[in-house]
Amino acid sequence: MESLSDFTLIPALDIKDGGVVHAKAGDRVDYRPIASPFGAADDPVAIARGLLAVTGSSILYIADLDAIVGTHSNFELLRGLSDALHGATLWIDAGFSKAADCAFWLPLGATLVIGSESLAAIDAWREIQDAFGETVVLSLDFDEEGRRGPEALFADPGLWPSRVIAMTLARVGTEGGPDLDGLRSVVDTAGQAAIFAAGGIRNAHDLSAVAETGARGALLATALHSEALTQNEIAALLRGRRS
Repeated sequence: MESLSDFTLIPALDIKDGGVVHAKAGDRVDYRPIASPFGAADDPVAIARGLLAVTGSSILYIADLDAIVGTHSNFELLRGLSDALHGATLWIDAGFSKAADCAFWLPLGATLVIGSESLAAIDAWREIQDAFGETVVLSLDFDEEGRRGPEALFADPGLWPSRVIAMTLARVGTEGGPDLDGLRSVVDTAGQAAIFAAGGIRNAHDLSAVAETGARGALLATALHSEALTQNEIAALLRGRRS
């Protein structure tokens, strides 16, 4: 098995109505409570700890789905997660659409993920970037119809920060596998930005294929909860990094 010596695994947690849900194909209305070996759906702290342990990661990506769709936020729950997960860095996507949205979440000390789908115009991204610079992560979001968000943001890598997620929403939580061609396109465009793949990774083979595109890391959820990707396989893949 090929070693991923410079590759970063980032477990992902999807929060809706105070619990952990199984994100699938971007159809957020129908997301259901997660079935996980790491804990009950209404115990996000236990699940988060399990995800971090099985991946050996120091980063946890959290999507506040209620905030992303604009109904309400799970701020207090995420603050509890931040307090409980000592030593972990949280990457939080909470539907940030302007700099003022980001400022509200800064007390958590988290890295904020700006989803392109939440940006109404390129000026909103410029405002966020002017205010927060390289501290934010950009998520370039794709669905079955293509790019979601300002076209100029996808077309000009000069606007990208140093960390970018290529988020294929239509493949999240599915058995379709990662969109390797789309990922290669983002990687080839990126210049010096580190690209992190998200969506459709089913097993160790997919993870190796993602690494071969030149991506610097990947977000994982369903494969961990289903145990299609195990702690032993992850350890083998990362052995070069840990030696």
